[in-house]
Amino acid sequence: MKSKIEKKDVPLAAKYPKEDYDTARKFASATFKEFGAFIRAIVIFGGQTESKGDIDILIIVDNVTFYLTPEIIETYRIVVEKIARETSLRLHVTTLRFTSFWEYMRVGDPLGVNILRTGIALVDTGFFYPLQLLLYEGRIRPSQEATNAYYARSASVLHNSQMKILQAAMDLYWSVIDSAHAALMKLQEIPPSPKDIHEHIERKLVKQGLVNKRCPSIMREFYILSRKILHREIIEMSGKEWDHLLEKAKFFTEEMKRVR
Repeated sequence: MKSKIEKKDVPLAAKYPKEDYDTARKFASATFKEFGAFIRAIVIFGGQTESKGDIDILIIVDNVTFYLTPEIIETYRIVVEKIARETSLRLHVTTLRFTSFWEYMRVGDPLGVNILRTGIALVDTGFFYPLQLLLYEGRIRPSQEATNAYYARSASVLHNSQMKILQAAMDLYWSVIDSAHAALMKLQEIPPSPKDIHEHIERKLVKQGLVNKRCPSIMREFYILSRKILHREIIEMSGKEWDHLLEKAKFFTEEMKRVR
């Protein structure tokens, strides 16, 4: 007499429109047919998608059993892109190596946990479903390692955001410089060095009534600002400060365009 062993169910919270699910299954079937055992899992994840939004697909490939040579990786990329393109332009396919996905699970990384929470396996060779059960049983939890990594990443991203604002301020500086050079060249003047250009604007443009009298001081302000950023005398800038600079740069460049 055979014993009847009941299978546990994963209480999936994520729901997907039938059209999206069918599209994902079609893609998964074609991909698995092409690569076979090289594929460990193909998962639709992310939860309810907006109408005609992206359909997120995760493919987990087996880099433990198989060698991933550059030739294999390139062939895989070309074939998967071709299948996705022929299936639906809405497909957004991400590929992870099995070892990378396992590391996400090992430390309870939020990215991996979200995939388990919202994912439905379209192809599963026997590991994705058990991991989902472990998650819902509370046996996959964030580790101190993952917590520290996210704190470090948060600080890094915050620093990067400030650097991008400073870079944006430098872009405004070059916009002002380039427009000033263009205006002076229009008058057959040889473009001066950045530190002297405000004097040329005063002498050649303002005194001739060609541009607003504010232009030399704006040019000087941007030059000084650029020096302070480059010498790290200014290491952060608020969005409000950048907005003020943007307005001045717009005014300045429009004035330079008036030179005929």
